[in-house]
Amino acid sequence: MFKFITDKPLWVNILAGIGLTAILIMLFFLSLNSITGYGKYEKVPDVEGQQFIAAEKMLEEMGFHVAIQDSVYIDSLPPLTVIKQSPEKEETVKTGRTVYLTINRAVPPLVEMPNLIGFSIRSAEIYLQSLGLKLGYITYKPDIAQNAVLEQLFQDNKIAPGAKIPLGSAISFVLGSGVSGASIPVPELVGLTVQEALHYLATIQVQAGSIVASVPVSDTAMAFVVRQTPAPFITENGVTKTNQIKPGQMIDLFISPNKPVVDSTSNQELFQ
Repeated sequence: MFKFITDKPLWVNILAGIGLTAILIMLFFLSLNSITGYGKYEKVPDVEGQQFIAAEKMLEEMGFHVAIQDSVYIDSLPPLTVIKQSPEKEETVKTGRTVYLTINRAVPPLVEMPNLIGFSIRSAEIYLQSLGLKLGYITYKPDIAQNAVLEQLFQDNKIAPGAKIPLGSAISFVLGSGVSGASIPVPELVGLTVQEALHYLATIQVQAGSIVASVPVSDTAMAFVVRQTPAPFITENGVTKTNQIKPGQMIDLFISPNKPVVDSTSNQELFQ
């Protein structure tokens, strides 16, 4: 098979090999321009604001390669929108260059809800912004802590600190409006369960203060109020009169697992 080679003198074979190598090298360099795109340039189109699929198609049709460099989340933009490109638009680069894209995430990342109870509304808003959250609506209820956060809400429900919520979510607050100027009689809570007392206080916009157990209590909600401060009645100069309280103020409750003996009619007015 190789007789036509072996029959030749060695120097002929050497020259043939050198010639073949020279031809291959020449062909390689002649085709190098087309392989590397040498001397061919294109302007990078503007794909910012486009959907990734459309941007990728446009770039590849122009001979560019496409790669996702990073992803971020901006809630005001549609998912998979191109936010940034490198090289930038109108920049002249070699054909076949890779264009790196930063796109908007399809699913927002989750962040932990902080505990903002007690914060001023301004401080709470700044804290939300630092986490990528937004301020929702604000409502008020009577409380001595004026303009302080009393409750934090997500989608109209109370949200506990540490709960995971999507970045960009709106958090609403209930703030204290201060103490109302109109006074009301201090309600008689002795003999009620804690659950009943708290419910009634909420209806008259009076806050429950400290809840103190004189003996161990296994179920606070079902324990009984045995004393309260302030009391429903006060005595001044030998005269007993109804005590007064303002919405937003607090009543401290002292509780026990045993129901106290009270006048059977003393709490009737609370449930009429």
